Amino acid sequence: MATTSDIRNGLCIRYNNDIYKVIEFLHVKPGKGPAFVRTKMKSVTSGKVLDNTFSAGHKLEDVRVETHKFQYLYNDGEFYHFMNEADYTQIRLLEAALDNPALMKEGEVVTVLINTEDNMPLSVDLPASVVLEVTHTEPGVKGNTATNATKPATMETGAEVNVPLFINEGDKIKIETAKGTYKERVKE
Repeated sequence: MATTSDIRNGLCIRYNNDIYKVIEFLHVKPGKGPAFVRTKMKSVTSGKVLDNTFSAGHKLEDVRVETHKFQYLYNDGEFYHFMNEADYTQIRLLEAALDNPALMKEGEVVTVLINTEDNMPLSVDLPASVVLEVTHTEPGVKGNTATNATKPATMETGAEVNVPLFINEGDKIKIETAKGTYKERVKE
């Protein structure tokens, strides 16, 4: 059993007959009244995000998980297929288990959380940032850079990301996977 002091990003807990992964949390100690922890949790089975508040000292049933490195192979429309880098076994996951599947490139190495009780994969964690090539974007207008203006760009994986006006087709850019936002242009 865990308590509210053990809550951190990535913690998996059993709540309302489902397994949830903590995405965000905030310990709050108001001037009057008891402390509490405000959390945002994502269901690993349905992908539903839930906001919840736990009072300080509340007991939580944590789920023991292991992390394994998997290589993303392909998407067949319904399932995303991964291969374990250690023993070459393959698993497939629904899109709901993935946080930002549009940013995954074939061959990308990701971290998969696996429940130790039944060896079922719970969720997939992408690296902090990925480098993707811009396949389509409108040309930037010269002189229109006085403000932080952005334009939509389509990446090689099909993801849509807002980028600055100076980004052109064929450029490689670094994208922050947690928010799905442009970080910087990558020179090679």
